[in-house]
Amino acid sequence: MSIDPTVVLVKILKTYARLFVADLDSALPHYERLVGATADLRFGFERADIAAVGDFLLIAGPPDGVDGYRGTVGPVIVDDLDAARRFVLDIGGAVTGGPLSSATGQVLYARHPDGTQVEYVEWHPEIRARVLG
Repeated sequence: MSIDPTVVLVKILKTYARLFVADLDSALPHYERLVGATADLRFGFERADIAAVGDFLLIAGPPDGVDGYRGTVGPVIVDDLDAARRFVLDIGGAVTGGPLSSATGQVLYARHPDGTQVEYVEWHPEIRARVLG
């Protein structure tokens, strides 16, 4: 199968598995031990407390502050958020939110034509360098 050269391609830099935890301070040390490293990132976004360690994204907060994330895949860290937006529209999807600013960069929420809700993030250059090297 060949790829159509007219289709917009998105460079994915990193993906995370979302884990919903009751308390970030008590859960984070267990995941840092599992991964063998300290958290790369820790920040608040909207009404959630978030930490990234290895390929896990831990999310804590009140139910009404985190429930919106439960049905969304990601975050998918991309090289170019505008390319991700063009890709979503090109495949017949829809942008459902954003772009929004966060502590780590710009965020875009999208629905793919199969119904999957995806969170795309383009990190600030300093976050990208710190996490990815």
